[in-house]
Amino acid sequence: MGVVRENGSDPASLPPVHTPLSYDYVLVAKTVENQEREAFKKQIAYIEELKKKNIKVTEIRDDNLIFYGIQAPKEIFEKYRYLLKVSDACNWSSDQNVVPLSTRIRIVHFILNHTPICTGESLRDLMKMKVFEARFCLHEKKKQRELKESWARWTACLQGQPITAVRNYFGEKVALYYLWLGWYTYLLIPPALIGVIVFLYGLAFFNSSPLIKEVCEADIIMCPLCDKRCKVWQLSDTCTYAKVSQLFDNNGTVFFAMFMAVWATLFLAFWKRHRASYVCEWKVSDWCEEEEELILEIVNDPTCEPKEYKHSYLRSTLVLICVTAMILVIIGLTHALVVFRVIAAVLLAEGSWEFLSNHSNTGAMMLGAVLHYFIITVMTRINRIVAMKLCGIEKTRSFAATEKSFTVKMFTFQFFTYFSSLFYVAFFLGRINGHPGGYVRIAGKWRLEECHPSGCLTDLFIQMAIIMVLKQTISNVFEFTGPWFSRWLKRRGTQKLQRKCAHCYLKDELEYKNGAELCDNCKLRNWDRNYRLNDVDSFSLFKEFLEMVIQFSFTTIFVAAFPLAPLLALINNVIEIRLDAIKMVTLERRLVPKKTNDIGVWTDVLEVIGVLAVIANGLVIGVSSDFIPRLVYHYRYGPCANGTATDIDCMVGYINNTLSIARMGDQSILNEFIPSQMVTASGLNVTHCSYKDYRSNEDYSLTPQFWLILAVRFAFVILFEHVVVICKFITAWFVPSAPIQVKNDRLYDKLKRLKEELSSFEA
Repeated sequence: MGVVRENGSDPASLPPVHTPLSYDYVLVAKTVENQEREAFKKQIAYIEELKKKNIKVTEIRDDNLIFYGIQAPKEIFEKYRYLLKVSDACNWSSDQNVVPLSTRIRIVHFILNHTPICTGESLRDLMKMKVFEARFCLHEKKKQRELKESWARWTACLQGQPITAVRNYFGEKVALYYLWLGWYTYLLIPPALIGVIVFLYGLAFFNSSPLIKEVCEADIIMCPLCDKRCKVWQLSDTCTYAKVSQLFDNNGTVFFAMFMAVWATLFLAFWKRHRASYVCEWKVSDWCEEEEELILEIVNDPTCEPKEYKHSYLRSTLVLICVTAMILVIIGLTHALVVFRVIAAVLLAEGSWEFLSNHSNTGAMMLGAVLHYFIITVMTRINRIVAMKLCGIEKTRSFAATEKSFTVKMFTFQFFTYFSSLFYVAFFLGRINGHPGGYVRIAGKWRLEECHPSGCLTDLFIQMAIIMVLKQTISNVFEFTGPWFSRWLKRRGTQKLQRKCAHCYLKDELEYKNGAELCDNCKLRNWDRNYRLNDVDSFSLFKEFLEMVIQFSFTTIFVAAFPLAPLLALINNVIEIRLDAIKMVTLERRLVPKKTNDIGVWTDVLEVIGVLAVIANGLVIGVSSDFIPRLVYHYRYGPCANGTATDIDCMVGYINNTLSIARMGDQSILNEFIPSQMVTASGLNVTHCSYKDYRSNEDYSLTPQFWLILAVRFAFVILFEHVVVICKFITAWFVPSAPIQVKNDRLYDKLKRLKEELSSFEA
């Protein structure tokens, strides 16, 4: 599979090294005619502060824009290299004697962000004040072209990812994202295949299942689904719905749910091993974010003081209260969705369109899912704003701490936004709606929704399928066409610059010579081309990670209700890898290369999702599906209960066993239904109707069978979760976090480095 066959150990793939033609950074500002304006003064003041640090600033004007090319002196990078060596000696290697351009960009990016002017404003403040229009690092044409040919194109979907080349160009953080995404996509193949098998297993009994036959051939009259306009209906009218339910609610889903819970653990365990091989090769196994920050601080300002760790219980309490309030607001939106579905079901049932009137509950569920998708779209923007505000209240020590805090908050908000409605459908729909003569109503007027006699799992499947398909297709379309269309508009509105002169073209293509320099027109051409690309920020990669982790949640948490989810995720990810690559390489400005040795807090998030997957799938099978009621009926109440029946299917009569009867002779029922509702489509007046529940036909109290099923449900959930958790722990213990070869390589590297240090000391 091309998404995982990375050529990371390619010895020919070396980091690009700085040459005189390379600029570390570019700042862009609007031309200011009035030099007395405050913006112009701050602009000049900031450039002067950079020059005080011996940073070379090349100024080129183009109509109403001023481009400042930034080149840091060699001494800055020599300091960084030396401090890196003495700070992290056991992770040092001889190939780090050369500082690649990606490292130069990262160092200069830090210096620019930590260089204030005399009035105290940093570059971030000046950007907000529009003193500078843009800041970015430059794409390297040659490397950009190589990545495009080998990776960032649609025809490379089934080819390997050049992970080390990506790391050399975009840094370890971006490379680890693609490494993780490729590994995740590769390991989706087994669950996708098993999910299809489970689906086909349900399809094999599509027409022969006794449960489907019982529904399709039943002569049972069901109670009205709503007040006034809804009438009694034939259970056989929902034959198609029962068949669809069988596709996703069968014995195979139990095995599949257990498999996916263990798969989530295996995925994380093998990912840690896969990651360890690459970070060892990149010599960042022992990299420490705190030491890296201190080194950059000293390189920028030798007289700097470390930022001390601080903690405020008042701020933490305030943030916790705000997070709780935000979660309650999101849950409140779920309640609003429930009300919408209830009202929509009534309106559809009372409408003039016969098809929608007969399938009002299903129509309301689908409308609710579409509305849920639009709520997700809106709330994503709101969640981002709230999470950023809360991070501002916390006053974190560094950008890395801010990013971690923001990730946890944003994922929490998004998780509740996506899954609150699904939790309602999975565990509450059809269980809190009451019964004839005692229906639960919203505002004393609208009845809550009911489940189909075949079970509630199909409702959960419909909800998941609509959200997942809409999210993946629409998001991918906008994710690609948005940046492409934006670049096209910018190019149309940009005056074409003179083509690169032959002299500079040769410089760009041949060996670089000391002191070689492009002419101003060729510099401007390159800088303007990068300026017209779509902007990126520090959270651009976060958006991609969040999208994939939410998809991972869909693939694992409620997979029992949607066995085809891994297949959809697999197809989406094969496209997603190339889409993100094309976007990063050709449509967007170059991301600032970031150094790291892990995917950060996302590992903890994936661990939490793995635990939630065990709990949720156990509850879906034990509570939402009809697996336990069928099991109890098979061994206690069905024709095979006494062990003597041999010529009859053990599940015959199950549907009828799950129904209770409401009689019109009871006063509570007379108050619930009006006489016109008790007339069938053929004009027959009925004196009783059936509804799905385990209740006595006399006093409507819960039967002993209900309590037995409830006890078995809880016993199954506890047993399921304990068995799967034990399997998860055994799996995590059995699979080491790093291959033995990697551990030995690191051991020999450290020993070699220590011997070299000892030899230099003795010399």
